Amino acid sequence: MKITEIKSCFVGPAISPEQFITEHFFLFLAKGMMNGYDGNKHYTLKPGDSCIVRKNRLARYNKQRDNNEFEKVIFIFDEPFLQEFHKKHKVSFQNYQSNDAFLQLKKDPLINSFLLSLEPYYTDTGMVNNAFSDVKREELLLILLQLQPELSDILFDFGIPGRLDLEEFMQRNYKFNVSLERFAFLTGRSLSAFKRDFKKIFNETPNRWLVKRRLQEARFLIEEKKQKPTDIYIDLGFEDLSHFSFAFKKEFGILARNL
Repeated sequence: MKITEIKSCFVGPAISPEQFITEHFFLFLAKGMMNGYDGNKHYTLKPGDSCIVRKNRLARYNKQRDNNEFEKVIFIFDEPFLQEFHKKHKVSFQNYQSNDAFLQLKKDPLINSFLLSLEPYYTDTGMVNNAFSDVKREELLLILLQLQPELSDILFDFGIPGRLDLEEFMQRNYKFNVSLERFAFLTGRSLSAFKRDFKKIFNETPNRWLVKRRLQEARFLIEEKKQKPTDIYIDLGFEDLSHFSFAFKKEFGILARNL
């Protein structure tokens, strides 16, 4: 069985589909292509690539099918699992630091062999049998820590985000469609402190500022970059085209397509 013939599977507790990553997870791409963005950098995964996507990060990613096929393997490393792993195994730390939300993993036969070993554990629904899921998660994590020991500094950091420069953070991340509670958490504030500090800095409520900032960027992209509203509204944090069009008309008094 070739590595590109791996079937899609998802192992571990379910995670939210929102653009806030609630738990670390391992991602291997067997077919298709995936593009990711974390507010700082763009990332591309091709068949045979794998990465760790970090928790407590804002991240957006989209998939591109190859001959109408897209196959991926995802293993969730949630905090309870990592806590138990930490108790059971000796974990060494390397003083490794990175701000990237997507940590590319080195290609290695150990990872390939592990992925191929999953086939006997697939159920009729295409998932790994629950009885073996934690065993396989533990095996994968042991492999990853052997290949890249510095991952321990990322995976076993159980702290919460510290207080950040609110203005700099929001100017960099305003395009992400997440709740104010998420923005507050990521900047190291309670929701009330976030709103209070936001008002002092921007002289505007967070919700109103986010809409105006996204629309300003939309007008720039349409006028100066000649991009179409249908191509940009999702990347700017709007949930649907009609909401974007209504907000744009209300803000600027003109239809986006008439610029």
